[in-house]
Amino acid sequence: MSLPLPAADLEGLRRRVTAVAEKRPGIYRMLDAGGRVLYVGKARQLRTRLLSYFHARYPDDKGARILHAASDLTWEYATSEFAAHLAELREIRKWRPPYNVQMNRSRTAMFVAVAEGPAPKLASTAAPSRDQVRYYGPLPSRGRTSEAIRVLNDLLGLRDCADRMPIVFAEQGDLFELPRQAACPRYEFGTCSGPCAGLVTERSYRERLAVAVDFLEGRAIAPVDRVVDGMMAAAERGEFEAAARWRERFEALEWLLGATTRARSSVELLTFVYRDPGTHGDDRAYLIRRGVVRACYPWPATPIELEAFRGVVAAELAREDVSAGPLPASVIEEMLLLMSWFRRHPDALRRTSVMQDWM
Repeated sequence: MSLPLPAADLEGLRRRVTAVAEKRPGIYRMLDAGGRVLYVGKARQLRTRLLSYFHARYPDDKGARILHAASDLTWEYATSEFAAHLAELREIRKWRPPYNVQMNRSRTAMFVAVAEGPAPKLASTAAPSRDQVRYYGPLPSRGRTSEAIRVLNDLLGLRDCADRMPIVFAEQGDLFELPRQAACPRYEFGTCSGPCAGLVTERSYRERLAVAVDFLEGRAIAPVDRVVDGMMAAAERGEFEAAARWRERFEALEWLLGATTRARSSVELLTFVYRDPGTHGDDRAYLIRRGVVRACYPWPATPIELEAFRGVVAAELAREDVSAGPLPASVIEEMLLLMSWFRRHPDALRRTSVMQDWM
């Protein structure tokens, strides 16, 4: 079977990489004939990484398939491997290259999503990307996250139907002439308040949602209290199977409460000034707050530079920052990257300092 010809002069590209590329950290882009970015990658040693594409076997290797589809490649250097990671993330976010999207590894971190709309609902997701959704996490288990959300929805009567489901509240009853019926059995089972059929007021539904949000943000544990009361009542009546089911719900909520608390703490701990050593002595100062790089400057080496950087730190500390609230979709990718970096490079934590020490 004949294989398709590559889109570029591979030998010419290889000679250019061999002659020009250096063994330094950086990012690279694979481009099609129209200049569209097909793929963005990073490397601790750009020259070595780029040359590896030309040794990959087509069509078995992913790198060879990307190179075959590209017409050109470009690259630029970064001060360090850490800087290359950040630059790659921002390039992918900017261009959304098709090969990065198609070949992205499945995620392990989960988030609780609170979608907006007439009747907001709770759901779990591994791909937090929608701007009009509040996210809580990251959480470590897909199955336990889904189960805890199901328990929370059932206890509070929150819907779990598709976003396209029409929503009608009780105060809109004059719109109906025929008797209304919920679209699924959950209302009959007592686990949904029925916002699809005008069986609950908007105010009552919003109050139920507020209880769930307070639980996710660590301000209240009302759902747990209800589960404990149900478990004790069932045990007193000798209904041990029912008590066991209440116990399972308690364990699900207990896990979710602990997981969201640990997630908030983990995000909050990613608040410091990080000195990142450059490969050529060009150290950088990263101002990181709650897992997001707020500023980056050359490491201050003179009294004037030190005073200027102190001003940047003071301005950041003066900004209001609500730690218990939801995570904006725009920062989650970067937050996960920083969590992964400092987890895999514990020595990097020794080059951090609390912001207040700069004041």
